Amino acid sequence: MALFVGKHLNKIDKKGRTSVPKPFRASFETQNFRGMYAYPSFKFPAIAACDETFMTVLADSLTAETDFFSDDQDDLAAVILESASQLSFDTEGRVILPQELLEHAGITDQALFVGRGREILIWEPGAYEAHAKQAFSRAKAAKRTLKLRVSPEDLQ
Repeated sequence: MALFVGKHLNKIDKKGRTSVPKPFRASFETQNFRGMYAYPSFKFPAIAACDETFMTVLADSLTAETDFFSDDQDDLAAVILESASQLSFDTEGRVILPQELLEHAGITDQALFVGRGREILIWEPGAYEAHAKQAFSRAKAAKRTLKLRVSPEDLQ
């Protein structure tokens, strides 16, 4: 499964094409198809993107973590699976972001690719900056910490 970190700003042309940052693209190219899955983030005004392995994890989680035929399962399937697009890379490493995804995120001429571990969020740069400041303030005020899922010996 890919690991995405960092931020990369790229232009979007009139056709909705943008280059996927090379460090991210390299992670996507280890799967069955040369591309990525993209869908509207239901939490943020952004486009979520992931590799095929993580999309499969999301699909499996819908079955394992929600009651079959429940409204929760239907809602999440509609937001994630039904709204997802499989975006193939062209020879230059670009994808065409669908217009409905661009509108959802308010993206026009620039896209900020932000690594979030197992997925990428693609933001309108100004919206991301506002979000990042709020997230930093909330985490600092709440004195957030992480529990490591490895033993100290694994870090040596």
